[in-house]
Amino acid sequence: MPGTRQRDSSQRDNKDRDRRRGRPQEEEREQLDERVVHIARTAKVVKGGRRFSFRAVVVVGDNHGQVGYGVGKAREVPDAVRKGSERARKMMRLFPMTGTTIPHAAIGDFSAARVLIRPASPGTGVIAGGGVRAVLEAAGIHDILTKSMGSANMLNVVAATFKALEMLKNPEEEAKRRGKPAEALAPFWLRGGGRGEPS
Repeated sequence: MPGTRQRDSSQRDNKDRDRRRGRPQEEEREQLDERVVHIARTAKVVKGGRRFSFRAVVVVGDNHGQVGYGVGKAREVPDAVRKGSERARKMMRLFPMTGTTIPHAAIGDFSAARVLIRPASPGTGVIAGGGVRAVLEAAGIHDILTKSMGSANMLNVVAATFKALEMLKNPEEEAKRRGKPAEALAPFWLRGGGRGEPS
């Protein structure tokens, strides 16, 4: 019948339109580097026995200096991961980079965890482990030296790594503030191989 044909075609058009609208979000989701760093099972003792739930620590980055982390809690692992991923996307921040490394050394403290990050020459790789490696690789940093000191709690280590990244300053803005050329604040291997003047 002509009426049902028109109804079917309009429904198809609406579905196509919805699919087209949802495509940019799906593409953005695919482009981001999402890593589940840690899943912990927690138990709460109630009248009927123990009630188990899960906590997931998720790191999300675009591999171009932007990264965020989130914690999700739920009764099932997939739900906890989904919540952590959504929170990580909301708190993504852009951190300064110099080539494939960071502009200068920094230390981040969170609770009992402390993380030291230092720039490294090209070809060094990411010298880090656990949560620190996940954060730095998701941010797109390819050459860096790190040391995790204090607590080994995965959530605290990830948070301390973010605190260290937040301490980083933009080399160009800092050079302008000090009245120096930007090259003077770059790592020595980017100044033509010489040690240069101490900054």
